Amino acid sequence: MDERVRCPWATNDLEIEYHDREWGVPLHDDRGLFEFLILEGAQAGLSWDTILRKRGNYRAAYDRFDPRKVAAYGRREMAALLRNPGIVRNRLKIEASVANAKAFMAVQKEFGSFDSYVWQFVGGTPKRNRWREMRQVPAATSQSDAMSKDLRKRGFRFVGSTICYAFMQAVGMVNDHLVACFRYPQV
Repeated sequence: MDERVRCPWATNDLEIEYHDREWGVPLHDDRGLFEFLILEGAQAGLSWDTILRKRGNYRAAYDRFDPRKVAAYGRREMAALLRNPGIVRNRLKIEASVANAKAFMAVQKEFGSFDSYVWQFVGGTPKRNRWREMRQVPAATSQSDAMSKDLRKRGFRFVGSTICYAFMQAVGMVNDHLVACFRYPQV
């Protein structure tokens, strides 16, 4: 039995694996960043567990999160996504994912990579928080507010400050593992 102390939100095997291997690890790969941008937007109003369970389906449905391919989706591809029971079938979220792919590519062109652009919101290095209890962890911060505002200005959708902060946590822009969690010093 694994006796390590974890963040209390990791309660099932899928969440534990995600927590132990990915959550909070600094990510600098544009395709990976695009995946989390789409998944965090899809999660709005749902549990992260729901999205984790559908993640493999999302990867298949969204051409392994290739932003060029997603940006080229037309009516036929969006209709197929709406019929796909393996993903969240929400028209607004699906339309936003295609718009976000186009905006993502525009950011890549302007900044050289999405990585260069997005990491500027934390000064290029992860922010290490020192939370002792989950109730201390904010839903949004001034950095996620700034990121949300700038993304929306660039045409992104489903990128409110709370979604942006969840994205920042997922891709390691902030370390929000609780200090007692075994992953805190590792990331």
